[in-house]
Amino acid sequence: MTKMGTERVHSRYVTSAALKALRDRGVMIQDIAEIVYEMQYEFNKQLTMDECIESVERVLMKREIQHALLVGVELDRLAEEKKLSEPLQSLIEQDEGLFGVDETIAFGAVLGYGSIAVTTFGHLDKNKIGIIRHLDSKSGHQVHTFLDDMIASIAANAASRIAHRIRDEEERRMAAEEEAMRKQGMTT
Repeated sequence: MTKMGTERVHSRYVTSAALKALRDRGVMIQDIAEIVYEMQYEFNKQLTMDECIESVERVLMKREIQHALLVGVELDRLAEEKKLSEPLQSLIEQDEGLFGVDETIAFGAVLGYGSIAVTTFGHLDKNKIGIIRHLDSKSGHQVHTFLDDMIASIAANAASRIAHRIRDEEERRMAAEEEAMRKQGMTT
C-alpha cells in the first residue's frame, strides 16, 4: 500500500484488489464466462468455456474496468454498512429505479469495446442473465446496486472481444487462402 499522494498505485495491486472484490462478493470468473458463452455460442458453435474465461480475464486486466469495479463495489459495501449520507444511502440501498449512476459507470466501462459491447450490455441489463439475475434479486443483506451492472459490463466486453476475434481469425484465414491461391497461380 502506498501513502496518500506520494507514490503511484501499482497496477498489480489494483488488479489484485479488483479480483479480490469480485471473489469477496461471491462472483467467480466462471460465472461471468457462462454469460459470455450464452451470448456468443449462437454465433460460434466451436466456442469453448475456456475461451470465454480467457476473454473475461483479459477484460479484467483493463484499468478502466478495474477502477469502475472498485468504485462500484465500494459504494455497494458502504451502503450495506449504512455509511453513506442520505439520500444517497437510500438510493443505493434500495437500488432506486431512477438512480442511473450504477448503469452510467458500467456503461462507461463498456464504451472501449465497441457497439457489440454496448448492445450486449443493454440486453444483459434488461434481461439479467446468469449471476446478474442473482445479484439483482435484492435477497439477503448484501447490496449489489453497482455490482450487477459491472458484471453485465464485463460480460458484454468479453463477448464483444470474442466476436471481434472471430472476425479477425476469419479474415486472416481468408487472406492466407487468397495468398496460397495467388502463389499457386504463379507457379503453374
